[in-house]
Amino acid sequence: MKSAPRTKTDMPVIVYAPQSRLRSPVQLFQEMWYDLLASRDLAWQLLVRDISAQYRQSVLGILWAFIPPLITTVGSTFLKDVGVLNLNKLGDIPIPYPLYVLFSMTLWQMFLDSMNNSMGAVRAAKGMLAKIRVPLEAFVLAKLGQTFFNFSVQLVLVVILFIYYIVRGEIQITWSVILAPVAFIHLMMFGVALGLFFGPLSSLYTDVGKVLGYINRIWLFITPVIYPIPREGLWATLVRFNPVTPLLVTTRELATTGHISYPAGFWIASAIAFIGLILGWIFYRLSMPFIVERAAIS
Repeated sequence: MKSAPRTKTDMPVIVYAPQSRLRSPVQLFQEMWYDLLASRDLAWQLLVRDISAQYRQSVLGILWAFIPPLITTVGSTFLKDVGVLNLNKLGDIPIPYPLYVLFSMTLWQMFLDSMNNSMGAVRAAKGMLAKIRVPLEAFVLAKLGQTFFNFSVQLVLVVILFIYYIVRGEIQITWSVILAPVAFIHLMMFGVALGLFFGPLSSLYTDVGKVLGYINRIWLFITPVIYPIPREGLWATLVRFNPVTPLLVTTRELATTGHISYPAGFWIASAIAFIGLILGWIFYRLSMPFIVERAAIS
């Protein structure tokens, strides 16, 4: 795609060529970077619109952000207290269990939101791009802002519970808490990478979104959200090979104990997240013209 020469009075002309954009990777990355910088204002407008629409027709409004992690925390704590969940055979939980589940569930919800909202960016983009050409990255940035906003709301409850246990003397915050946002960003990057890959596919085939919904339900059970990382056995192997495990666990450990139990897995998962984000971004850029064309035809 090249911009033809124009005078001051000419409208910009976009010429589409049949050659693959990957034949000029330097030009492709330059366009991606320039569009990313140019998309900030539009992304902000879309973010304000999406957040307003999210709670406009809701009776409970922003309280819905607290409900999923709260239900999981209360339910898991009750099952643990009555002996249904026997966590002693799996591993140690270094912080109070309600805080452990609430914080873990908040991180897990953020991961799901970053993936689902990135997939939603494709649906939001194809309607507007059929009428006007705007930077593709604006829609992804807006959805990322919405994800971060929802996480910030949920984090308020986590901070309150942190303060409660600090006052009781049951936990202590270490200096490593300042590094927790780094691991948190890597976890979000992994969710966005998956969303950019599956977004165009789910826009073409609705089965993709349905299948992902079932996969996410199973994925939650092999992620140490309501239980610690098992010490041994087949289940321990499945949990450790789960790429979300080291990212989520490291974020939680940096914010609480300061002891990183799985550093090698964290850096491997971080590399996967970074590479996946770049490849997902490229796939999103290259596939959107086809998505828009198909939407215009249908």
